[in-house]
This record gives sequence, structure tokens and C-alpha cells, in this order.
Amino acid sequence: MGIPYGRQEVTEADIEAVESVLRSEFLAQGPMVPAFERALGEYCGARHGVAVSSATAALHIACLALDVGPGDLVWTTPITFVASANCALYCGATVDFVDIDPRTYNLSVDGLKRKLAASQATGRLPKVVIPVHLAGQPCEMLAIHALSKQYGFHVIEDASHAVGGRYRTERIGGGRYSAITVFSFHPVKIITTGEGGMAMTQDDELAARMRLLRTHGITRDSEGMNHAPDGPWYYEQVDLGFNYRMDDIQAALGLSQLRRLNEYLAKRHAIAQRYEKLLANLPVTRPWQHPDAYSGLHLYVVRLHLGDIKITHRQVFERMRSAGIGVNLHYIPVYRHPYYARLGFEPDYCPQAERYYSEAMSLPMYPGLTEADQDFVVETLRSALL
Repeated sequence: MGIPYGRQEVTEADIEAVESVLRSEFLAQGPMVPAFERALGEYCGARHGVAVSSATAALHIACLALDVGPGDLVWTTPITFVASANCALYCGATVDFVDIDPRTYNLSVDGLKRKLAASQATGRLPKVVIPVHLAGQPCEMLAIHALSKQYGFHVIEDASHAVGGRYRTERIGGGRYSAITVFSFHPVKIITTGEGGMAMTQDDELAARMRLLRTHGITRDSEGMNHAPDGPWYYEQVDLGFNYRMDDIQAALGLSQLRRLNEYLAKRHAIAQRYEKLLANLPVTRPWQHPDAYSGLHLYVVRLHLGDIKITHRQVFERMRSAGIGVNLHYIPVYRHPYYARLGFEPDYCPQAERYYSEAMSLPMYPGLTEADQDFVVETLRSALL
């Protein structure tokens, strides 16, 4: 596509940062990974950052660190990438979904309240709830946190879209309203490490557990061993972990990109403000921004007023893509996928998510999007709709 929905920006400074690692003694586990973890932790106000190979890996070890396992329930939103739900299945837990709020497209707090009350009556409350900050828009974390205290569940924030965003007065990742927050650094996200993710937490024990799990469950720390070391070569596998490590090449890129995070966010907000004006007279619903939040604006999602146009949702997509504009749909409700259908979910399980799926379209949003590109996107959309 000539104009994709998302695109990374790699500068000479990024290339130099990666080249310096390639010329160093360490490619895998060197000084850059902990430097990136410290820098993002300081930015977010978190005591710990645990860098891993992907946000999916971060979600998986976050669930394991909270002792999610067979017999446990994990709830999340249906409008998300499948990893937000799959992470619980990896642990042997059962997944369920809470319908979305029709204005924010995030997990509905009212829906969560109703589902919790009904589940308490049956004795099947969730162990973990995973709210997803869709498109970078923070969920209503104050209310979700209050419910977690009332009903006794843990919260993992899936902030894959939201690094650099703020909820109320604090940056996302600071951990005031959750046990663990997860970020993604995939190339279409706000900053990139190629692939990669990070789990942020204020809890020393959770951080130690996740660090162990990301590296095969192996420790070289004598304090964590079952008996005294046989010698200086000694290490022990004390848990069943995974090879989920980030390497120094990725971390160097991430650290370099982190220095421009605020700049990238400002550019995304300028693009969103311009879309707001350009789309004002078109039959679409523009994204609502919560006044108590500062969105990461990973995505710019509009919803088509299908009753006011003469073509279908699919036809609009096809016309945009035929013009070289890589619009996308974030996301297909997770329970609609064949794997989840085999678990017993029906296609209309969450009515608000179904309506969203029938109307949503992500327009191009990335810092390098020019005004000319944006004008072309909107004019093409106008021609398709009117």
C-alpha cells in the first residue's frame, strides 16, 4: 500500500545506536537491555521493567507471575488482538469476554459490573481481568481498580497501543491501578524494537518472577538456588520458563526511539486534530477522547454511518485499498475466530462488539503521514461515501 495504516520511523540516530551494539562485545544479553528497562521505568514511574521478545510474551509471563492456571478464569475485551485472550489459554485457564463501551470501544465498566455481580452469585469470579487500551485510549482504570478490590481479582493492563499515554495525572505503566502493565514495540506501534515488549510493575516479587520466566526459569543467583553452587559455572533451572528475552540490538533501537516518544505522540495528536476537521462533514463517527486521558493514538478508528451511505462496509474498504490506502479493521471480535468458536462462543456473543465490527475502519496514523497523504485519504473516503 502506498499509504499504510501504520509505519515505523527509523532515523540515523537509531541506525547508529544499533550499529554500536553490532560493533560491541554483546549482541544478546548485554548492557542495553537493562538500560532500556530503566529508562522506560523512569519515564512511566514504574520500579521495574521486564523486557521480552513480544507483548504476547509479556502477557503470558504476567499471567504466570499472577499464578493463573487450570481452573482459573481470565476476562478481557473481545475487541483486541488475540494475544490478550490467548495468554490465559497458554496457562490452562478459561477465557471469557466483557462487551465494549459504545463510545470508547474499550472494555465496558458497566458490563464488567453486571458480569461480576452475576458471576459472584455462581461462585465463578475471574482471577485476572485484562483491560485493553484500544488505539491508545486508556480504559476507566479507576473504576476497574475499585472493582478489583471489591471482587478480589488482579488487573493486567494491555497497553500495547498506549506507551506514552496518560490516565488522569499519571503516565500509563506506573502501576497505580494494576499489578502489571504490558507494552508492545512492534513496528506499527508508537516506538519500535522490531519485535519486542515490556512488562512494567511496582512489585518486586512479580518482577523477579517474570525475569525468571523469560529466561527458561534459570537462575544464576545463589540466593534463588536449591543448594550451594558447585562452582562459578553453576546455574539452576528452578521453574519451567521460556526463551522470551529481548536482545541488546532490539534494546538499543528501543532506547533510541524512546528519546523521541513525546515527539511522536505530539505528531500523532496533530494528525488526529487535523482528521477531526477534515472528517467533520462525512457520515462517520470520529474517535472520542476521554477528557481525563491523553491517548497514545496508535490507531485512528472511525465508524461508518451505514444507514447514511449507499455502499457496504466491505465496499468502502475495497475502494480505499484500490486507491493504495491501507485501511484496516482493529479488530475482529476474538470469539469469532474458529478456535474460539470451538470453545463454544457464538458469533453474536457481545452485541456492542458486533456493531463495532460491522462499522469500524482504521485510517492511516503514523508520525510520517504528510498533510498531502492525509488529504488524499480523506478525499478518497469522501468519494467512496458520498
